[in-house]
Amino acid sequence: MKTREQRIVIPAADVEIQAVVIEPVGRPARTGVLYFTDIFQLTESTLRTARRLAAEGFLVCLPEIYPRDFPGAALAFDDAGKADGLAGAAATTTAQFDADRAVVLDHLAARDDLDEVVAVGFCLGGHLAFRAAFDPRVAATVCFYPTGLHDGKLGADVADSLARAGEVQGRLMVIFGSADPHVPAPARLQTITALYEAGHTELELHVFSGGEHAFMRDVGPRHDPELTDRALVEAVSFLRGRS
Repeated sequence: MKTREQRIVIPAADVEIQAVVIEPVGRPARTGVLYFTDIFQLTESTLRTARRLAAEGFLVCLPEIYPRDFPGAALAFDDAGKADGLAGAAATTTAQFDADRAVVLDHLAARDDLDEVVAVGFCLGGHLAFRAAFDPRVAATVCFYPTGLHDGKLGADVADSLARAGEVQGRLMVIFGSADPHVPAPARLQTITALYEAGHTELELHVFSGGEHAFMRDVGPRHDPELTDRALVEAVSFLRGRS
């Protein structure tokens, strides 16, 4: 399915958030996907993955995650870009991440062409997607190799995300790679234990054997095309309600 995209600006209280909206051509999408990027923001690699989701029939909205420090920037996949991405996170408080999310969700909720909103996120964005799941307007969430859930590392302060696991409202899927040094087995166990202890029954966990951190990023030696395809198939089916 072909897609079309546009760049929009979503006004917030203290900043303007730039976003890319991608949707299928032809049959209108009825489900909106709030897509949280990794620390490199709106790169072509991220947009390629988002286009694959849109081609499955979703409207995908990708807001920048550092509108205050790197507005409109797509950071390079090199040491300087990584340093900028980490600096952007370190300069952003959990409250700012939450406020930005709420504004983007308000924007999606105001559209009269969407029946529901779901969320996905990658790496740091996977953590942001987890926090988006606290909002009752989010029907389902997929967190791809989310970082910092087990130890609260998100931005400028310690996030209380895992302690609030009981506030997750909708269905939740978490996808990890088994060879991810940022989320090793003890961290994965801590995360999933907290979710089960919070009483979540609509929960899926997938650990892809051999998957490194960011194995879905199609730039660099970590990329695993086969695991990427498998992860996207699982995510799309889950977001559709396994129908």
